[in-house]
Amino acid sequence: MEIRSLTRTEAERRGALLKVERYDVDIDLTGLADGPEVRCVSTVAFSCREPGAETFVDCAAEVRSATLNGRPVTPTGDGRIALPALAGHNVLRVESVQADTTTGQGVHRAIDPADGEVYVWMSFEPDEGRFVWACFDQPDLKAPHAFTVTAPPAWTVTSNSGDPRVEELESARRWTFPDTPPLSTYNTVVNAGPFHEIRREADGHDLGIYARRSLAPILDRDADELFTLTRQGLAFFGEVFAMPFPQRKYDQVFVPEFGGAMENYGCVTWSDAFLRRATPTPAESELLAKVLLHEMAHMWFGNIVTMRWWDDLWLNEAFAEFACHWAAERATRYTDAWASHLAGGKLKAYLSDQGPVSHPIHQPIHDVAQAASIFDNITYPKGASVLQQLMTYVGEERFRAGMTAYFARHVWGSATLQDLIDALSEASGRDLDTWRTAWLATAGTDRFSLERDGDTVTLVAADTPRPQVLAVGAYSRNNDTNGRNNDANGEVLERRALVRVEVTQTRTPVTGLPTGADLDVLLINDEDLTFATTRPDSATRDAFFRSAAQFPTAISRGVATATVWDMLTTGEATAAEAGRCITAVLTAETSDAVIEPCLTLAANIAELWAPEGERAGLTAAVAVACLNLAADPGRRQVALRGLARTATKPDDLAWLREQADDDVDLLWRTLVREAELGGDVSSESALLLERDPDPDAWVRALTVRAALPDPAAKAAVWQQLAVDRAVPVNSVGQVAAAFWRPGQDALLAPYTRRYLDSVPQLHQGGMIPAMVFAGQLFPPHAIDPKYIEEAQKASDEAAPVVRNTLLERSDTVKRMLHSRGTPTDRVTG
Repeated sequence: MEIRSLTRTEAERRGALLKVERYDVDIDLTGLADGPEVRCVSTVAFSCREPGAETFVDCAAEVRSATLNGRPVTPTGDGRIALPALAGHNVLRVESVQADTTTGQGVHRAIDPADGEVYVWMSFEPDEGRFVWACFDQPDLKAPHAFTVTAPPAWTVTSNSGDPRVEELESARRWTFPDTPPLSTYNTVVNAGPFHEIRREADGHDLGIYARRSLAPILDRDADELFTLTRQGLAFFGEVFAMPFPQRKYDQVFVPEFGGAMENYGCVTWSDAFLRRATPTPAESELLAKVLLHEMAHMWFGNIVTMRWWDDLWLNEAFAEFACHWAAERATRYTDAWASHLAGGKLKAYLSDQGPVSHPIHQPIHDVAQAASIFDNITYPKGASVLQQLMTYVGEERFRAGMTAYFARHVWGSATLQDLIDALSEASGRDLDTWRTAWLATAGTDRFSLERDGDTVTLVAADTPRPQVLAVGAYSRNNDTNGRNNDANGEVLERRALVRVEVTQTRTPVTGLPTGADLDVLLINDEDLTFATTRPDSATRDAFFRSAAQFPTAISRGVATATVWDMLTTGEATAAEAGRCITAVLTAETSDAVIEPCLTLAANIAELWAPEGERAGLTAAVAVACLNLAADPGRRQVALRGLARTATKPDDLAWLREQADDDVDLLWRTLVREAELGGDVSSESALLLERDPDPDAWVRALTVRAALPDPAAKAAVWQQLAVDRAVPVNSVGQVAAAFWRPGQDALLAPYTRRYLDSVPQLHQGGMIPAMVFAGQLFPPHAIDPKYIEEAQKASDEAAPVVRNTLLERSDTVKRMLHSRGTPTDRVTG
């Protein structure tokens, strides 16, 4: 059946008509032990403000029976059940079955290949609760939920409220959970399976972490870190929002075949890909911390106070993304979190904001299908950067005071952007309406440069700028490297002054900078306080590229790198220029949080942006940088991984094998590279698969096969990856990157057409799979500008989430083709 998407008009009408009093949901998971079915009985008590009116309830599962106030009601065939002649007080009872628990939405049944055990997870954002049981699936109709779950006797069940009563039945166990506080339907959860569980007490909270049994050693390894971060995050957010987390239990459940993480109240669900099978790198550890803090921030911003409608989705996600970096730097050991944000997500946001899917951060959302299409780089990293700018603009203490008032005013209710703006305006004494219009209702990115006339310096915007506060740093050269290997001359830049500038017009004088001939570099947006791109003037352009590695801090080097990257993506710098510059920054970098994303950026430029004739040289330069970094024990793991991606010399590959020893992760990476270069590694891959304890090691073996320049291997991998969708969603990118290798165009050409043919089906499975398959399977090689045009046309008939992902990815690849020297139209979006 064609499932209808809830429109804003329908939600507003239903929200004005109804008050949901409570949900009582009985869930039977016993059929999942050896079959596909979840059976549910949803009982909803609700009142109607206009007795006699009619509405509908959402239910996209198979309805076995449905009664309203004891009278039968009938599904309409589009994922809804009509509810006619409502009384003042109503009780709806719907019995439903969901049997598509492999590729369907809302609930998923995964089988661990290590031991055959079954694990079940549920995830409902934005409106996938209706695929499991009947509910009013919109964010503002919040209500307490009481879950009763019957499960196989060996399983553990987790849900939002914790502390269930467990009863032993004849061949099952019944888990009865206390009422939740008032929650939106998308914030509820039930997970189940024979989990390995660890619990700790911390500051009055009962903390739990769970994973499948085959990953018990990994969960044990990471337990201290997870509990420490959880304690630190709960303390930080409780203090800055003046509202401690109100529930004693806080659980985090790591499950297989899940994409990302989901902020279910009191019971966060994670992809167990975050439990790294190899020892995590510093960047991987920081990512774990930031995701943990992101989902935790949602407990307040999203769960306790919920957006009224999906046009404030950006605020929900951007706030959590902003808050996780704020908390990481203030409360944990990850004090370079904002620098890694700049090196990773923010660079993607700059690119997206100058492309065909750029949109205002806050925009009208017609229906939920459209909402699913804006879980993107504008909503997340740009939104987070804009909120960081807002805190800078009003001052941190006033920002905290405004947030405290906002939470106190709207606790357990729903709110709008205007509610937040009002609270922050009151606390700061600043009229934020102009700020709101400029930053949230207007798409695009500001661009700044400097004009120097003697000692007079003027900040110049390329167009009418948004109101904002940014900083300009003044630097001079210092030959005292203090042990840092910056460049051939051993020079570093020393900051002599940092001047904050409030921008209200196109030209803004910058006062307070030092004068004198020894002032070598001025850095716009130093400290990365705003979301804006910058340009050096033409007279200092080349010197700026040479100086990027000489800046003294991770954040200043990151701002310089962002300028170089943006110039590459807009065709104002060549891949050779950008590659040399960023490889030099990589060599000079001292921050653990930044080295890995910087290495990825340098390798991507060599592999994806460089003309064919320059690719080998730029790749070799990155490989040399990796060899040099490997001499530092603290950088060794990251450097060896980088070398496994970029090595081409037989001696380097042989050396990698020697260094790997028993490092199974590095051996897999080396085999992928050797396979790409045409080596016969099939027998070694099979042997490594036998000795790898990772239950998902078969994906690593498939990745090796994907890289082979062999027609049969490509065909088999495409079948598993794109047709059967047998690869877990969190591993699709890894396998796809090995599949689409440069220099294999003749082998890859048929699959470029197959990708376009698959576009109408890419939305299947829900929002996360749609985004992953549409983006990760898009070919970066074996195509030309005509293909980009075809892809953009194919997006016209695609589901909104597929359309936006496809347009964004095609624009990025179009820019790559331009950089490679393939004739294209203008690439600046």
